[in-house]
Amino acid sequence: MASDRVFGVVVTMVALAYIASATQIQASFLADPVGPKAFPILIGAVAAISGIIVALRPDEDPKWPELRTFGALIIAIVVLVGYAYALKPMGFLIPTAITATILSWQINPRTGPAIVAGLGLSLGLFFVFKYALGLGLVALPAVLHG
Repeated sequence: MASDRVFGVVVTMVALAYIASATQIQASFLADPVGPKAFPILIGAVAAISGIIVALRPDEDPKWPELRTFGALIIAIVVLVGYAYALKPMGFLIPTAITATILSWQINPRTGPAIVAGLGLSLGLFFVFKYALGLGLVALPAVLHG
């Protein structure tokens, strides 16, 4: 029970700090009527409410995941941080395909379906973001397309 209470308090404090930082976002003159602060504040409020609920109503006997699960989480974090750094120099398609393949393999360790999922997500997300949402994504590294 104590671990849930500590976790709830930590989540609440981080959420409040997130909300405080979101209030510092400067709105440009071209901002929409709601403004750029609304979504981050909403996310922080939901996280704060969730943290308070966990702190006030902890699980009686929480079961912590195995050490192997923590290792998988660390691998996923490292892959996602690497993905963030690889996007600009390598374009969208290659890093997204590699990242999605690795994360898919972690969910279901079958190589073939993981590669298909990685390639499918990479191409599908590129077309949605580029053409449906109009984002200025670069598909491949500049070296490959001049």
